[in-house]
Amino acid sequence: MDDHDNKKAPFQQMDLERQNLLQQLKADYRQIIINYFAGDKTSKEKIDKFIDKVFDYNLPVPLIIEIHMDLIDELSKQLKVEGRSDDILLDYRLTLIDILAHLCEMYRCSLTR
Repeated sequence: MDDHDNKKAPFQQMDLERQNLLQQLKADYRQIIINYFAGDKTSKEKIDKFIDKVFDYNLPVPLIIEIHMDLIDELSKQLKVEGRSDDILLDYRLTLIDILAHLCEMYRCSLTR
């Protein structure tokens, strides 16, 4: 293996690690969305864990919005296939607002330390 191959491997790992992280975040966000209005006692805990991951990995806010929009688009398509209205999905903007508010508070608190 030459030097070029050695330099390439860490970037491939980062890409794979980032892909795995994004897949996990998408799965976590899906669970948050599903349970957000269900009165699930663990919803706040799931949101906190999601925000902790986003904060720890210093992920940009537009990525969270993209995850949200992708999931909402997916759910909208599923509802349309089932012949149901997707109007209910507008309420899930509250989920995104809640998560972004918590994340902003976390950033604010980290800056005041």
